[in-house]
Amino acid sequence: SASFRSASSVQQQNSEMLNKNPVEGFSAGLIDDDDIYKWEVVIIGPQDTLFEGGFFKAYLTFPYDYPLRPPKMKFITEIWHPNVAKNGEVCISILHEPGEDKFGYEKPEERWLPIHTVETIMISVISMLADPNSDSPANVDAAKEWREDPNGEFKRKVARCVRKSQEMAFD
Repeated sequence: SASFRSASSVQQQNSEMLNKNPVEGFSAGLIDDDDIYKWEVVIIGPQDTLFEGGFFKAYLTFPYDYPLRPPKMKFITEIWHPNVAKNGEVCISILHEPGEDKFGYEKPEERWLPIHTVETIMISVISMLADPNSDSPANVDAAKEWREDPNGEFKRKVARCVRKSQEMAFD
């Protein structure tokens, strides 16, 4: 079908672009060469943040009507962050369905747009790690700790995730 071909060619462009200019701070590729809709990404914890030194693995799952709709992103590596649900799902504006936000938090241009690529998604996620948004948290406990005691319990939990991610990275 035409839609499959167009999604496939978009994925092809995504992967060629990443191979040509690897972006600082992450790597990405297909989990299985036969499935263009499932990607594995590894985000390297950004420098000068609590996540520095971590290797956080996640899956990006693209819908069949990509790029009209956003992929879903889910961390496989444990990560403690206000914008990542406890099950690993990433909650960030750029990955929200396009159009109006029924809760009025986000402007349409902050949400998914078909021009976004794996690269722009990763850049947003890396900046989310560096600068959490605790206004509409996916993990309420992490948001509360980050607001009230960023250098206490929050920092300890993140440090534990970083250590675990380093051990798992070389399994």
